[in-house]
Amino acid sequence: MGRHDGKGILLTGAAGGIGRETALRLADEGARLWLLDRDAEPLEALAAEIGQQGCFMACDVSDPASVAAAHEAGRGRLGRIDGAVLNAGIEGPIKRIGEFSIEEFDKVIAVNLRGVMLGLMDLMPRMKAQGGGAIVLLASVAGLRGAAGLSPYVASKHAVIGLTRSAAQEGAADGVRVVAVAPGPIDTRMMASLDDGRAPGQAASVRAQVESRIPMGRYGEAAEVARLIAWLTSDEASYITGSVHQIDGGMLA
Repeated sequence: MGRHDGKGILLTGAAGGIGRETALRLADEGARLWLLDRDAEPLEALAAEIGQQGCFMACDVSDPASVAAAHEAGRGRLGRIDGAVLNAGIEGPIKRIGEFSIEEFDKVIAVNLRGVMLGLMDLMPRMKAQGGGAIVLLASVAGLRGAAGLSPYVASKHAVIGLTRSAAQEGAADGVRVVAVAPGPIDTRMMASLDDGRAPGQAASVRAQVESRIPMGRYGEAAEVARLIAWLTSDEASYITGSVHQIDGGMLA
């Protein structure tokens, strides 16, 4: 018996590094999954790997109509949504303030923050009506400190943490838990893009410098983040809400 047996869980950004590992972990623990991402092709491959527990739909998390349609379809397939992992996100421009355009800033905010808000606006009232649920928001250690050259991303993740805390207070009496996960450097496509963006053509050197500042001396693995998310969405975390869970190898210790 898995700790998510029979549960319906919605996952955005499912085709990315952390999203994919989270989907595989939750499926292994018995969850029925509604997988969302912008592009259907990688979702289809992931759903095929998971098997009959995984269904998917392309969704733009920044678009209200797309989110509403995807969530409604998910409830149709799963019966109800017991948990959600709002993981979709982009890194945005790696430029200093004054070098990126307001359109570039808006795009990051649209996906990383508006996308989370749209998800919460749909999920929280329905979870209240069904007697509860668990929602995990993907923040970042960038939501806990600054980072030169990444202000749009940093701003979006600080906002996600504030949103986590407010939503948790609103949902607590209704049995709706809302928590945030704040990964440090994780060995994914996004992190590789960030390393290369800081010094084009010298990503390996940038990574070595970052790893030297991590007490555990390495980047994390997406599967390690997935294990934390799976626990937070489970009933084992039933008294946890409003908290931010760093998973960073001691980077911010």
